[in-house]
Amino acid sequence: MKNAYCLYRVSTKKQVDKAKLNQIVRGWINYYGIGSMKQFMDKFGQWLRHKVRVVIIKQWKKPKRIYANLQSLDKKLKSNMTDEDIYKVANTRLGLYRRCGMNVVNYLLSPGVLALPNEKRKRSGLINPLEYYLSKMQ
Repeated sequence: MKNAYCLYRVSTKKQVDKAKLNQIVRGWINYYGIGSMKQFMDKFGQWLRHKVRVVIIKQWKKPKRIYANLQSLDKKLKSNMTDEDIYKVANTRLGLYRRCGMNVVNYLLSPGVLALPNEKRKRSGLINPLEYYLSKMQ
């Protein structure tokens, strides 16, 4: 899992990484799905989405680009985040991991948003490991 989504592979495309991640998670769950790991899948899904958020913020690189992209997501989702909150996230000097733990990023890049496929560009969405595991158990 570490090699599939490390922070240093920023130049690779997001859609390729999400497809690769989905493939790894599905294979891992199919192989180890015999055991009961519902709680682990919940924690793993949270950790995985957090790592994806970190990579997305890292790809945006500059505070100006982070601010513009979060603003556009805010308008699309109609979440009514204040400009000040988005500005704080974009211009904070915290590390990437802590920045992505803030409420604004967690809400704007929520699991529902990360799971949305893009039909126009043929990008796959990120699967939720817990939902996939529960579907395989039934």
